[in-house]
Amino acid sequence: MKQVNGQLLLIGLIAGLTAALLVLGANAQPSFSSILYAASALPVLIVGLGWGNVAAIAAVATAAVIGALVISPMFAVAMAIFTLLPAGWLSHLANLARPASEIGGPDDLMAWYPLSDILLHLCALVSVAVIFLGVMIGYGPELTGQMVDLLMASVADRDPTLAADPASIEQIKGMMVLLLPIVQGGMWVLMLFAAYYIAMRVVSASGRALRPREDLPSSLRMNRNATFVFLAGIVACFVGGVPALIGATICGTFGAGFLLAGFGALHLRTRGKDWRLPVLVLAYLATPMVLPAFIILVLGLADTRRTVALTPARKAETDKSKS
Repeated sequence: MKQVNGQLLLIGLIAGLTAALLVLGANAQPSFSSILYAASALPVLIVGLGWGNVAAIAAVATAAVIGALVISPMFAVAMAIFTLLPAGWLSHLANLARPASEIGGPDDLMAWYPLSDILLHLCALVSVAVIFLGVMIGYGPELTGQMVDLLMASVADRDPTLAADPASIEQIKGMMVLLLPIVQGGMWVLMLFAAYYIAMRVVSASGRALRPREDLPSSLRMNRNATFVFLAGIVACFVGGVPALIGATICGTFGAGFLLAGFGALHLRTRGKDWRLPVLVLAYLATPMVLPAFIILVLGLADTRRTVALTPARKAETDKSKS
């Protein structure tokens, strides 16, 4: 047992070092910072999905310590809240399983934690992370107002004919203060889920995956309870003040979750159709535009479910014993 634990700790240390280097690389390359920050979740997810909680905890702790020593303790906290802890928690949830008989299934099968609930946790974690970041930097109308003023001044310097009138600038400021947390939260959910998907493919290909690979078109949905959280976020946006900023964050994160669910539903509904490929390509290319993204989001809202992955109990027990 000591040898096994030592091996897990070593694997976790290597993964944590890799994650820390990716984050430090993001600081050195601002143009690729978002991609590198999201990629730093990959090592934690891979060891968590393939080797279990001990390796994931070791990876998170190692990366956080390196970040604190090289940059600052506050930087390590932000890195942990934004990337490391969500990655470790997602891998932990993905490895949860229990006898299917406990939920009314066959006695010879194991039921795994639903992907819809994993996506729900991801949206909630990113919401907390974005709110935490906003508190750290003092996000609010004053900060976004300064950003808009600098942008407008730069545009006016380059071409005075493009200078906006004060009323238009105030409208832009009011829009930006809510738009930024929506975009930040939504993009981070999408990128972390992409990291989870890539990590699952990697560990599945290596034969180390504790959780079986699922059919995403049928299992990638949002939990029904997420609908109420999303609606509460929309209502909060109209309240104003701090509740509006929190509501905008929730709209962005949970909206991204429903967008993912919508694409899952679209993949499932077009399966076996001759026109499937061009429709999917057009849907992905058109997603950056508001109306197509809204249609996909509505598909996700219209199809909420909890699909449980089942595997033979003997295989599940063998996989757990390897961890």
